Amino acid sequence: MGSLLLRGVVFVAFLGMGGRVYGQAPPAAEPSATDLAKTTQNPVGDIVSIPFQFNFSGGGAYQDQTFFNLNFQPVIPIHLNHKLTLISRTIVPIDSIPTGNGTSSSGVGDIQEQTFFTPARPHKIIVGVGPSFSFPTATASPAETGTWAGGISGVLLAQPGPFVLGSLFQQLWPMSDSGGEPKTNFFLWQYFVNYNFGQGWALTTAPSITANWDGVQGQKWTVPVGGGISRTLIFNRQPMTLGFQYYYNSVRPDTASATTLRLVFALIYPQRPH
Repeated sequence: MGSLLLRGVVFVAFLGMGGRVYGQAPPAAEPSATDLAKTTQNPVGDIVSIPFQFNFSGGGAYQDQTFFNLNFQPVIPIHLNHKLTLISRTIVPIDSIPTGNGTSSSGVGDIQEQTFFTPARPHKIIVGVGPSFSFPTATASPAETGTWAGGISGVLLAQPGPFVLGSLFQQLWPMSDSGGEPKTNFFLWQYFVNYNFGQGWALTTAPSITANWDGVQGQKWTVPVGGGISRTLIFNRQPMTLGFQYYYNSVRPDTASATTLRLVFALIYPQRPH
């Protein structure tokens, strides 16, 4: 796992370089950076975000090999009327999965679509809920499910002072399956705690706690613990967020990895008033 930690150290150094670039802006830009950071930490915020999440997982079942996952997950708000906004969050996974003896299988995983209906003028407590879907698009053979799945997704959050606190969940049930095992019968709960301490910097934890309901007893849950740091900045007039997180799976199936190093790069496009 030394190479994974090295990637994180290099990425944090790059965050600091970004801070110096942004530090050349006038001091008045600082509150805007913090406000922008808090908006990007809101899964149902009124902002177009195009994140690329790089996950390097190792240890556990993978021993000294690395399971690489890139999640491309654009978030787009759609203003239905002056009272209601639909947030579309599409997750496109690109995987390289170790298959033993130094080999791996690479390709796209099952694409998921999460939607959240939320008030266009949110209150102190923000709520969003909507349908969720998973499509059998996988081309990497270990990730193939053949399952068309549907369910529900929801989010609840608040933004007191420098904090962004919340909880996101998703439940998917199989609707149709043609590939045998494994099926998509899946639960996700992600709580997130962000503390923003100025100039776009934030401490964050956002572990993805998951359950495979078709797993045998004692092999259903994956529970990571950990966290990291992020930086929202403006480079050449383009707002973006860079982040680094590290998680250890304190509870996991025998087939799962032990640790995950996560690097995040997101392009941000603030919305005009409507």
